[in-house]
Amino acid sequence: MTVSKEVSDALCPQRLVLEHVTSRWGTLVLIELLDRSYRFGELRRAVGRWGGREVSEKMLTQTLQTLERDGLVHRDAKPVIPPRVDYSLTGLGREAAEQVRALALWTEDRLDQVEKARRAYDEAREVRSRAS
Repeated sequence: MTVSKEVSDALCPQRLVLEHVTSRWGTLVLIELLDRSYRFGELRRAVGRWGGREVSEKMLTQTLQTLERDGLVHRDAKPVIPPRVDYSLTGLGREAAEQVRALALWTEDRLDQVEKARRAYDEAREVRSRAS
């Protein structure tokens, strides 16, 4: 069964916002915009530094539009030549970005524990599979 975007939005709006905020590129965009406003190209390079993988122009555009629609990002298009567009966080976006950054920092601080738990899990699973 296919559900239209309108029906999906109405069924679970909190889930959609959470998906936007915690998406692969949404998270990185929000964290980067915490420090300052960016032009599109600058933001694209800054986000690419996080994971060593560059975000495509199309994906960054879609991410920014989604976050703007949710009221998290402000797009300021200045009527100059050449065109200048700056992106920054709204008050709501700053709140979300601070939460996302806290989670990212927690992940960084706890990565050793997570990796240790993964190794223990994998070893126990291997022992169980050999015993069966």
